[in-house]
Amino acid sequence: MAIDLSGLQAYQAASRAAQGGGAASNPVQSPGDMFGNMVSDAITDTTATLAHAEQMTAAGATGDAALVDVVTAVSAAEISLETVIAVRDEVVRAYQEILRMPI
Repeated sequence: MAIDLSGLQAYQAASRAAQGGGAASNPVQSPGDMFGNMVSDAITDTTATLAHAEQMTAAGATGDAALVDVVTAVSAAEISLETVIAVRDEVVRAYQEILRMPI
C-alpha cells in the first residue's frame, strides 16, 4: 500500500512560494535530500500543530477560547499526528523489507 504524498508536497511548495522562496532560490536537490526535508517539515508542522492544540486546550479550560476552536485545534493535531505515525510505519516497513532482501 503506497502513501500518496503529492498533496503534502503541493502544500509545502505553496508555503515556500508564499514565504518568498520559490523553486529558483532552491538549488537542485537529490531525492534523498528532498525526502529528508519533507519529513523534517512535516515534523516541524506537526509539532507546531500540537503546541497550538495545547494552547487552545488551556485557553478553553480557562474560558478564553470557544469550544469549537478547541475541538478544531485538537482534531487538526490528531490528524497531523496520525499522518506522521503512518509515514513512520511505512518507513519502518520499507526498512524491514530492505533487511529481508538477499545480498
